[in-house]
Amino acid sequence: MLTRELMMGLFPKSSQFMNDYLPSLQHVAQQRQITTPRRIAAFLSQVGHECGGFTVLVENLNYSAGGLAATWGSRFAEKNAAGAYITVMEGGRSRRVPNSDAQKLHRQPEAIANRVYSNRLGNGDEASGDGWRYRGRGLIQMTGKSNYQQCSLGLFGDERLLTTPQLLEQWRWAVESAGWYWSTRNLNALADGDDFERVTRAINGGLNGHAQRVALYEQALNLMSQTSAG
Repeated sequence: MLTRELMMGLFPKSSQFMNDYLPSLQHVAQQRQITTPRRIAAFLSQVGHECGGFTVLVENLNYSAGGLAATWGSRFAEKNAAGAYITVMEGGRSRRVPNSDAQKLHRQPEAIANRVYSNRLGNGDEASGDGWRYRGRGLIQMTGKSNYQQCSLGLFGDERLLTTPQLLEQWRWAVESAGWYWSTRNLNALADGDDFERVTRAINGGLNGHAQRVALYEQALNLMSQTSAG
């Protein structure tokens, strides 16, 4: 069921990479028992959202000051005396006002990664460089030293991803790491149920982009249903 036609229907912009990723994707789907319509649709919608429709394998942290304020408001947006965000209207939309930290980090992706991912996910402090070293990679945007370590042990039986995290920017390992993550968190069981929101929370930690994930999920089910009926 995980065919070239299905991937083209869902992610047409990935056509230039399809020969690179599709064999690995088909292998991992079998290996991780992602073989029913619900499981396939859930997996593709989630990882497809995370990796820009099978086109992006490393996290883009080239945020503007305004982007930082919008994404990490608690760190990078101005607040008033009551603790509420200060906003301005731009282009008919309300936007948070960036603080001085956001201004300093404007369009500095490495510094941004080292700031926002420091002292969490197994990373060291800002000066360690772990935030940038272990930024999001692979189909599922694996992030943080501890996740890289666990994934490395799961895929290779050693810790090579700690010294060569760029392996997750190769299509094979980008796909394999997503399969590992999916399997170790028992997401097939969630996909078998009717609560797709729980799948999103398991992947994202919240509900960022949930509506887009749902749309992809429903599109995938529809495309597989049409193929089956044909």
